[in-house]
Parts: sequence; C-alpha cells; structure tokens
Amino acid sequence: MINVGIYNQHKLILQCLENYLLQSTEIKPVFTAFDKESLFEKMVGRIVNILVLNFMEITHNDIDMIISLKMKFPKTSILVVSDSQRDDIVAKTIKSGAKGFLSIDSDASELLQAIYTIRSGHDYYSESITHILLKRYIGSVGASANEKDEYDDDSQSLSSRQIEILKLWGDGLSNQEIADKLFISVRTVETHKNHIMQKLNLKSSVDLIKYAIRNSIIKL
Repeated sequence: MINVGIYNQHKLILQCLENYLLQSTEIKPVFTAFDKESLFEKMVGRIVNILVLNFMEITHNDIDMIISLKMKFPKTSILVVSDSQRDDIVAKTIKSGAKGFLSIDSDASELLQAIYTIRSGHDYYSESITHILLKRYIGSVGASANEKDEYDDDSQSLSSRQIEILKLWGDGLSNQEIADKLFISVRTVETHKNHIMQKLNLKSSVDLIKYAIRNSIIKL
C-alpha cells in the first residue's frame, strides 16, 4: 500500500484529488491539507510515502516549503502538480527536492502513473515538463562544448532495438507512435525503455534524454 498525503489550497480540488486516489486499491490517502500549518502538523507521526503538492503558480515561498518538508521528512517523496511553465521555476522546484513534476494539463491517469513510478524509486515528469528540462539542458550543452568529454560512451551495452526506440523517443514520438512504427505493442516499448534505464542506471526520462544527447544517439 502506498500512503499518500495531499496538499491544495482549494478545498474542492483537494476533495476531487482524494476521491480519485481512493479508487485505487494500492493507494491510501492518509490525509489532506489546505494550508501550510496543517500540512506540517499532519505529516508528524505518519508514514507518508508520497506527498502530492498542488500549486497553481509556484512561488519562492512554495519552493522554501518543499525544502523544509524534505529536511523534516526526508523519507517522503514529493510530487508537485502545477501550472508553472517557467523553466527556472521548474528547475528550482526539482532542485529543492521534488521527485516528480506534473503539469496541470496532465491526464488524471498520469497522476497514478507518477505515484507508482516515484514509489519504485524513479523520478517522474510529465511530457511538457520533460521538454522544459530538456530545452534547459540543451542550452547548457551549447554553452559548454566540452561537457561531453566528461562521460564515457557506454551505448554499446544497448541492443540495436533499444537504440532504435531511444532514437524515436528522442525525436518526440509517444510510446503508442513508436509501437505503431515498429509493429510492436506499447507494453513492449515501455519494457524496452525500462530495461534501458536499468542498464544505464538512470532514474528519469530526462536523464535518459541527456544520455542520448551526450552519446550522439539523439542529434541536437
């Protein structure tokens, strides 16, 4: 069972999130909070595997709150759901300790996927957030042409099929589009991507794209 806490300043949205998570037999909402004080109070003495923090626009105070939560409750993984799209804010939110970031336009089912992924030890970012982080990373690569020299090319450990899938995914194709193009199932695509990340000891989709760029599997 995955114990989940939920924070949102709007009670209606808070209740909707709780009711949605209650539909899963593997997730247990252990509390809801609509203000900072009650959030910290309810975290004390509870086992909370994942804390879902829902913000509209992320402020510096919100980032400070994430840092404080990670310091006081280091065993709890934080998943942020927000409408913020500024790359600097997204980057600061992740650096402050968030293990996942969903944009507000994500499907409800993606919330469950993010919770399961984070609980398994991986980071999770929705597609639009991944693109923001990738754009920021590409900019840093362009500013430092020697960065590639810091890494070894271990792409030889990947099979030709895995490299093919990685190239297509880096080109922006969804799992379904990759499956259709290669005449395989979506589940097979997901399995290949999981195996790639395990082989390379990567934690998130952003790390996977960074690896592909560094090793010239994806061309800038």
